[in-house]
Amino acid sequence: MDEIRNELLKLADDKYRNFNKSLCPDTNRKMLGIRIPQIRKLALKIIKEYDWRMWVKNESNEEFFEEVILEGFVIAYSKVDFEEKIPYIENFIPKIDSWEISDTFVPTLKLKEKDLEKAWKFILPYTKSQNEFDVRFAVIMMLDYFITENYVDRIIKELDEIKHDGYYAKMGVAWCLAEIGIKFNDKAMNYLKSKNNLDKFTYNKTLQKMIESRRITSKQKDILRSMKI
Repeated sequence: MDEIRNELLKLADDKYRNFNKSLCPDTNRKMLGIRIPQIRKLALKIIKEYDWRMWVKNESNEEFFEEVILEGFVIAYSKVDFEEKIPYIENFIPKIDSWEISDTFVPTLKLKEKDLEKAWKFILPYTKSQNEFDVRFAVIMMLDYFITENYVDRIIKELDEIKHDGYYAKMGVAWCLAEIGIKFNDKAMNYLKSKNNLDKFTYNKTLQKMIESRRITSKQKDILRSMKI
């Protein structure tokens, strides 16, 4: 829909584009420079005033970085059950080429408790993907929805088996493990002290992120510092 792209073009901000490009060097898409709250507002307008399904299926809506974010928000905000969203999410995931796209899309989904097991089974294949941002998507889903008593052991097992060498995949794993370390410290510490499959970079980044947290005690931080390799 040309009118949607025109609205995006009107919101473009060269100064913000230059700033955001420095934060997202991973994407090869053209960037307009539009703030996330403005994209969210436009996504809600699409759902209210247009046939959002037809807009999402329009493959021409992918030229700009912000159009991909917008598509993710439209899918996430759509008033349908998670099961109905799955085909749209499957089609969207290959378009993710930046940490910002995955890390804004995932929390916007706002999964309900009843959808968690279905979502868990859905994301698992992506942890084995050769695509860095497929892995990032799956790990951020774990981070945002599954660090609970029911899933934490399963998360640790899956994270330990991730082999992708991409920077954003590794950083996602480290971030997720660090959050487990904050919420389930004993489980995380037992894992980190045991024989695990983490490479040196991911292991040390996990410790660093835990140390940087205000939710970790000084005593715990001293132990973490002593564990660096």
